[in-house]
Amino acid sequence: MHNPALQACGIEAQYVRVQVPVGQVKQAFGLLVKQGFLGVNITIPHKFEALDAVDVVDPLARQLGAVNTLAIRDGKMFGYNTDGPGFLRSVKEAFGREVKDLRVLIIGAGGGAGRAVAVQSVLVGCKRLVLANRTESKLAPLVAELSAISSAVSFQTCTLDHTDIAQHLPEIDLIVNATSVGMKVEDTPLLATGGLQSRHLVYDMVYRASGPTDLIQQAEQAGARHADGMCLLLHQGAISFEHWFDIPAPLEAMREGLKTAVS
Repeated sequence: MHNPALQACGIEAQYVRVQVPVGQVKQAFGLLVKQGFLGVNITIPHKFEALDAVDVVDPLARQLGAVNTLAIRDGKMFGYNTDGPGFLRSVKEAFGREVKDLRVLIIGAGGGAGRAVAVQSVLVGCKRLVLANRTESKLAPLVAELSAISSAVSFQTCTLDHTDIAQHLPEIDLIVNATSVGMKVEDTPLLATGGLQSRHLVYDMVYRASGPTDLIQQAEQAGARHADGMCLLLHQGAISFEHWFDIPAPLEAMREGLKTAVS
């Protein structure tokens, strides 16, 4: 999606893939700076290593403990994390709602993506936050961290058991799947059949090229509005572009480029 964006803006640059071995991120960044790169997107497993490899870390990236976007300005490396901001923008586009006005359930809150969504939701002051994880006790450090950010948000935790999640759904507006469940057709459904209502907003961070995930299918059957990982990927990319060039991202050109790439 970035090459169509560059073309749309008349920028003479190219977006290319560079493979970097684990443990060599800092050296790779140094070479990219010398070669005149303007920016970099960083994927797993390098997000955590990148945090210590940049010159300046954005406060949100520091809080999340991971960098997924690098902007190079005057030979200096600036590290950002677009996970949370991309989530906010994609929720706004998909549902016309602000996260600050919603009661949010994050399924898989213990992982990196779930943590980013949780922190961002608390930073904007969501009305309520329920964190679901396979091992509920492992959420204690995250809850402590989130409580330190805001004492105004109501926190609750639960396991991934269908019954545990179901008891919270009546008091939830936005359901976020931050696990990898749904990538495979044979994956066990996250929610019990019939658990969703038409008023729910369903946000599946998973994208499956072969067709909608089970969670998205459940949302469709319930008449609930929904969005998948494509929406997040688009807005993360747009934010990266804006960090690199300091101009609004050409969203529609990026959207079409993304559709072409995944098809």
